[in-house]
Amino acid sequence: MMYAIVDCNNFFASCERVFNPSLMGRPVVVLSNNDGCIIARSNEAKALGLKMGQPYFQVKPLLEKHNVAVFSSNYVLYGDMSRRVMMLLADFCPELNQYSIDEAFLTLRTPMSSEELQEWGTGIVRTIQQGVGLPITVGIAPTKTLAKAASYFGKHYPAYRGVCLIETEEKRIKALRRLPIDEVWGIGRRITPRLQSLGIATAWDLTQHTAEWVRRQMTVTGLRTWKELRGESCVQIEQLPMRQSICTSRSFPGTGCETLGTMEEAIASFASACRQKLCQQHSFCNAVNLFVHTSRFQTTTGEHAIYCTHHFPVPTNDLREITSACLKMLRTHWLGDYRYAYKKAGVLVWGITSDQARQTSLFDEIDREKQSRLATAIDGINRKIGADTIHLAVQNTSLSQLLKREFLTKQYTTNLKDILQVTVGKRKPSADTDPTHTAHE
Repeated sequence: MMYAIVDCNNFFASCERVFNPSLMGRPVVVLSNNDGCIIARSNEAKALGLKMGQPYFQVKPLLEKHNVAVFSSNYVLYGDMSRRVMMLLADFCPELNQYSIDEAFLTLRTPMSSEELQEWGTGIVRTIQQGVGLPITVGIAPTKTLAKAASYFGKHYPAYRGVCLIETEEKRIKALRRLPIDEVWGIGRRITPRLQSLGIATAWDLTQHTAEWVRRQMTVTGLRTWKELRGESCVQIEQLPMRQSICTSRSFPGTGCETLGTMEEAIASFASACRQKLCQQHSFCNAVNLFVHTSRFQTTTGEHAIYCTHHFPVPTNDLREITSACLKMLRTHWLGDYRYAYKKAGVLVWGITSDQARQTSLFDEIDREKQSRLATAIDGINRKIGADTIHLAVQNTSLSQLLKREFLTKQYTTNLKDILQVTVGKRKPSADTDPTHTAHE
């Protein structure tokens, strides 16, 4: 059995290039919510030394100097492009597990020769390029961790043409000797310095230690990584540790949010986002935190903060229950419209447990079975017709007015008003129709 990891290269930046070919060869960066930090870079932008997480205002002079194209994050577009990629991948393999918005694992149970694997991977690269227009890398190996290593080399060495195989023992050893320890899937930033201090610079160095040593230094999770690097498949996507807390928050543009109605819409949307992530990892939460606060840098309206916690009598992932708890806390501690300008707000769910084992309560007043059936029906309709087709009345399904997005492109694939228009003949684009954004604009 072999595993393949399909990874879209520089996904957000590549999505912008699909609808604006003039960006090919030009440095491109995509910014986070409120145009705060860099969250995606093209290879040309990486070559300029731009780092993930750098604040936009700090690197703006460098962006202007090198004519870097700057875009606000267009998650509606990126999400739809991801959906199209996954649909095409499903034609190549029935066992597909989407790992992130731009990555998916494919399980190959039918034995194939090296030539057949190469041809199969090349077919995926060609199909995605032709069907969606995105560049991808395919890494193929006997384990998921080795497949991620193959993907790393496929991205860094153009000679592979997007497909890298680690199907022999010779290739495995060669790859591990050249793979930096911080590029190993499952080795986090916190443990990397400690491993390096112990003389472990590459993946090969790690595999030379005993299982007992690895477990003592890196716990059971590290032991799984060690086994995978040695060719023993033991990591399942569904068995990866679930997040112990999930937070969704936003900073409001301008002076901030001053009205209860607008804040309620935002909080309801944050609660919905947290609930969606809970369901994606098949889990419940035992408590929810609400936080709303003013900017510590403003001096006109004074400072105020709301920090509240609600403990659920029974673990839940029900949208109405989570949202109701958040709104009740917000309304209880709200001090009136236009008295304070709140700059940031968020919802954090914690005490997360698996939805396979829930501790119930004898005095629970909620019909959990009915609640579950309703949620299942609503989720099914939203999956079939579109996200947020059915939603809470208080929920703001679009937070665009609450975000600063000066360089936002159109929703080319999901909004009829934004479909690309083709003009026959040569005509120089005017300033108001040119979709290219730079730091000057």
